[in-house]
Formats: sequence, C-alpha cells, structure tokens
Amino acid sequence: MLQEVVTGLKKIPFLSELSEETLTELAQKAKPVNFPKQASIFTEGDESSSLYIILSGIVRVFGSDDKCKEVTLLIQEPGSYFGEIALLSNEPRSASVVTLEKTSCAVIAKSDFIKWLMNHPEIAISLLAVLSEKIRQLTDKVKQMALSNVYERTVKALNEMSVAEGDVRVIQHRPTQQDLASMVGASREMINKIMHELTKGGYVAIDDKRLIINKKIPSSW
Repeated sequence: MLQEVVTGLKKIPFLSELSEETLTELAQKAKPVNFPKQASIFTEGDESSSLYIILSGIVRVFGSDDKCKEVTLLIQEPGSYFGEIALLSNEPRSASVVTLEKTSCAVIAKSDFIKWLMNHPEIAISLLAVLSEKIRQLTDKVKQMALSNVYERTVKALNEMSVAEGDVRVIQHRPTQQDLASMVGASREMINKIMHELTKGGYVAIDDKRLIINKKIPSSW
C-alpha cells in the first residue's frame, strides 16, 4: 500500500515536486479504510479532518441544496484523491462523497499532516499556489455555467474526464446520463439528446462501462 499512497501523493499539486523520501515519510502516516458500495464517506458540512487517496473502487463527489437537489462534481477512480482542502483550512466539507462500488482508501489525518508539515515549512509556498488555483477553477466554473450552453458544457466535461488511449480518448467508468446532467447543470433529457447525436455521428461509442471518444467532438452544435 505504501507505494500506492506515494504515487497518489505525487498527483497532488502542492506535493508533486517533493522527493520520494519526503513523500514516503508522509505516506507512512496513512491508514487503510475500506468502504462498501453506496457508502457515504463524508457529507457536505461535516467537520474537515482528513485527506483520502483512492486505492481501489470509484467515488462520486457531489453538492446539494436545501431541497436535496444534487449536482455531481466529479467521478473519481483509483490513484486520485479528495479532501485535500481539509489539510489547509478549518472550514467544513464543501461537498459530499459516496462510493459507487466497494472502495479502499488510504487516509491521512490532518493532525499527522500538520506534524509532517512543520518539518517541511518550505511546502507552505506551494500551498498558497494551490489555493489560488482552486479559486481560479471556481471562477472558471461559474463563467462556464453562465456563458456556455449545455452542449458546450457537456463536451468540456467529457473531454476532462477522458484519457488518451492510442488514437482515441476513453472514460473508463462512464457517468450515467443523470450524473452528467448534474455535472453540467442540465436535464437528463437534454443530455440524452446530446449523447444520442454524438453516438449517431460516430463521435462517441459505449463499450460496456467505458465511453470511447473516437474523434474530436465539434465545439459547437
């Protein structure tokens, strides 16, 4: 597990440039935690305390309002992480996380992270850069929701979730149409129509749980 945790830590922007030795020191503080399918890892508004690195399984990160309307923010897979903001502030969780299948995580408590950080104060500069990037991403998200149409937001979401595999791009665990609708702020019916047209045009194809982008999707519809 130790090497998997180190690999996950390397993907976190403010830790990515650190030496293997320094990251291993932090990774040794991680504790394995297993969750069954459809388990709530934490809920929006909960007290912040830990960083989670996914070792196996899939989770959905989402927000909700006081009417229980949910918006999917991310679908995350092994090697990715969530909850890092808990290490940087005392604010409550800004989103909820639930498992989509049986999931195993390595968990680093905030108290352990702070003790480690005190031995490596140079990392504080990187932390400031991460916070600035988070603000920029939030601003871009608001602008996108306000200035682009549903099709453009859907294409952007598909491209961001996919990874290159040879001549195509692949989403290994494709989101449901409802998940995609929540991500881009649209109705499931509208997403159904867009995906139907993209499939009909040969731009995307479904292969079991995977979604394959066969060619560059037009930026406008």
